[in-house]
Amino acid sequence: MSEVSTVEVEGYCDEKFSQVRDVLAESLSKGEDLGASVAVFVNGEAVIDLWGGHIDEEMTKPWQKDTIINVYSTTKTMSFLCALILADRGQLDFDAPVADYWPEFAQNGKQAVKVWHIMNHAAGLSGIDEPLVAEDLYDWEKITSALAAQAPWWEPGTKTAYHAITQGYLIGELVRRITGLTIGQFFQKEVANPLNADFFIGVPDEEFSRIADLMPFGGDANLSDGSKSDSIAARTFRNPPVSALASRTDAWRRAEIPAANGHGNARSVAKIHTILAGKGEAGGIRLLSKETAELVMKERISGEDMALKMPVKFGLGFGINSKDTPLAPNKNVCFWGGWGGSLALIDQDAKLSFSFVMNKMHDGLVGDLRSYNLGHAIYASLKSSGG
Repeated sequence: MSEVSTVEVEGYCDEKFSQVRDVLAESLSKGEDLGASVAVFVNGEAVIDLWGGHIDEEMTKPWQKDTIINVYSTTKTMSFLCALILADRGQLDFDAPVADYWPEFAQNGKQAVKVWHIMNHAAGLSGIDEPLVAEDLYDWEKITSALAAQAPWWEPGTKTAYHAITQGYLIGELVRRITGLTIGQFFQKEVANPLNADFFIGVPDEEFSRIADLMPFGGDANLSDGSKSDSIAARTFRNPPVSALASRTDAWRRAEIPAANGHGNARSVAKIHTILAGKGEAGGIRLLSKETAELVMKERISGEDMALKMPVKFGLGFGINSKDTPLAPNKNVCFWGGWGGSLALIDQDAKLSFSFVMNKMHDGLVGDLRSYNLGHAIYASLKSSGG
C-alpha cells in the first residue's frame, strides 16, 4: 500500500471506515481519479467527508474542501426531492395527468401522460423533435414549449427510455406551474437552505471561482455518439446536443438544467439525501413524511431501457436496488448517478446516504467502478463494525 500513502486525502473519516479512505487514496494515486470527494452520512451524521487530488490536469491546484463541480444527472435526484416535497404537501399528485398542472402539455396526444411517467422516464419524451443547438438549453421557454407541443415517441407508461436532458425541464416546469418559482429557486428555498447544503441548480456568479472543470474522457465527450440512426437511443442523445466541455462555460453554469447542471460536492449531495435515508427527517429537520419518503422504494416500472440499453427498475424517479443493479446488500436502497461517474445512493435500512463526485470523467453513462469500489468498502466497513 506504499503508493496509497503518497496521496494526501483530506477531511474526516471515522476510523471504522478507514478502508474507504484507502480506496479513494489508491484511486487517486493510480490516476483513476484526478480530483474527487466522497461522503457518507449515517443517522444524519457525517462518518466520511473526504476529498483529495487536483482540479487541473497539470496537478498544480489541489481539490479543496469547498470545491464544487457539475455532477450531471446526479442533479436529477434533487429534482425528484422537489417533486416529493410538493406531493407531500398535497400540491402534486404523481398519478394525475401532467396537463392538470400544465394545460399546454396536453397537445399532440399527451392528455393522459401522468406525472409519474415523467418522473420515471416513461413519458415518451426522451429527446426533442425540434432541431436545437447547444445554446437552446439555456432558454427555458423554448425547451418547455417544444416538449409541450411534441407527440410522444412511444405509448407513455409502457416502457422507459432515459430522459437524459428533458426530464429536468419537465419536472421543473411542473414545479414552476405549481409554485411560481423556478426549480432552482424552489430547491434553494426548500432544500438547500434548510439543510445548509452547498448545492446549486443554476450557480450564482459569486460561486464560480470554486468550480472545478470536468475532464472529459479523451479530451472531449458528447452525449451523442454521432449516429444518424432513427432509434430511440440515437434520437434521445442527439437532440438536444450536449458536450461535456460546455460545462466549463459561464452560460452553462448560470442556467437551470435540472437533469444535468447541478453543482455541488459529495458532502452536499450526501447531506441532502440524509432526508430520504432518514425517511423524511435528519438532524431535527423534517422535509417529508415517512410515507412519502418510502414511496421512492416502491417499484413503478421496470424492463430494458430503450436509451440506456440495460435493465432498469424505477421507484419514484430513483433507480432502486435489484439483481441487475446490486449496489448494496440491503433491500430499501435507491440511487442515481451522473455522466462521468458521480453517484448518490440512499439506504433507508441502514439510514445511510453516500455520494461520490469527481472531475475525471469515466467513458460512458454507466459502469464506473470507482463508486462501486467505494460502496463495497463502505458496506464492508459497516458489516465489520456491526452496523
